[in-house]
Amino acid sequence: MDAAEIDSPPAVVDDLRAAADRVADAEAAIDEHGEASVEAAADAYRKATRLLDSYEDSATGTGDFGAYLQFQTEILELVDSLPEDTFAADAFQRVSDRLDKRRLNEADFQFSREQVEAAGEAVAMLEEREAARSAYREARSDAKAEIDALRAEANRLRELQRLADIDLDADLGPLRERVDAYNNAVRAAFERFHSEQPARELFLLLDDAASRPLVGVDRPPRDLVDYIESNPAGGEPLATLIEYADYSPSKLDHYVDDPGALRTSVAVHRTYLNRLDADPFCVDWPPDAAATLRARLDEVAPFVRRLDSVFERDAPADDDEPTDTPEPPADLPASNPGEAARRRLARFTRRDDYDRLREVAVADSELDEDEFDRVASGAVDDDLTTVTDAISEIEVALDETAIE
Repeated sequence: MDAAEIDSPPAVVDDLRAAADRVADAEAAIDEHGEASVEAAADAYRKATRLLDSYEDSATGTGDFGAYLQFQTEILELVDSLPEDTFAADAFQRVSDRLDKRRLNEADFQFSREQVEAAGEAVAMLEEREAARSAYREARSDAKAEIDALRAEANRLRELQRLADIDLDADLGPLRERVDAYNNAVRAAFERFHSEQPARELFLLLDDAASRPLVGVDRPPRDLVDYIESNPAGGEPLATLIEYADYSPSKLDHYVDDPGALRTSVAVHRTYLNRLDADPFCVDWPPDAAATLRARLDEVAPFVRRLDSVFERDAPADDDEPTDTPEPPADLPASNPGEAARRRLARFTRRDDYDRLREVAVADSELDEDEFDRVASGAVDDDLTTVTDAISEIEVALDETAIE
């Protein structure tokens, strides 16, 4: 929502006041004649119209005499039942006078229709009141929705106001470097674990991590876990099993004891398996507040150390062929890069400038260029005033147009 696009008063205020005025006009038109009088006339109009439509052919000329008597009885009883102060009562009386005779013709029915039509205004008044009330309810709903949106925008602008006190030009390098180092180390370890370690070890790690709410790992499907734990194929890396699932049955027969079980257990869970990555163990950018981030880093610590186990090996001999699996970042210890980066980042959250740099990161991440400039220039104060004024105008309109 752009504050510059907010009218004063907001469009919903004009719509609401117009809708309330429409209801008032509709109510006044009915009150002028009395609601009971108008409703009685509308009911009589509907009944008289129905009778005229039903009997015009059979009750005229030398037609059905029984129909004529039935029609005349019903229409005269209808008119006689109307209170004298009913809206358009005189028109109904003229109908009664015209039809109180021994034989009816088409002209009588035409006359009656013309007279009864005067009571059609009562129907129109009632329908207009209902339409006005419906439009009013919609306008009020729109006003409430608009005020909710404006309040959300006001909260956002207040948050931006807070950022105005921050040095938005501060160097984010120290924070970004530590977050990136940690994430890169964890991703490298996870990729190796996925590609080199037995699938049952990875699933055990994931199952344990799923019990830690701050980690955010989806628990592996039970039937897939059962297969991995109970079949020799579970000793293969998960990346290998996923590759096997694409083999033809004849080719797969050379690699596993029960090709059908592997294809059934692995292939049906390809969506879950393809989605597996290191993200649940990584740190978002911008990172959380210091205390929250430290708590999460503590929670992931045992899993980071387990992932680091893929690096606890002797350095390859010179004649070893290079692998495609990722290596830990060069500036971290070769044996436990993820844990070293985790501790380094956790220590950084205790520095005095962590929260300041985090707020700059939040601003840099969440603000587009125009918002960034408006925060820096103080124009957000004017935006907030515009929004809060609009909120006040809608609140006043809602109070002043309330209808019981």
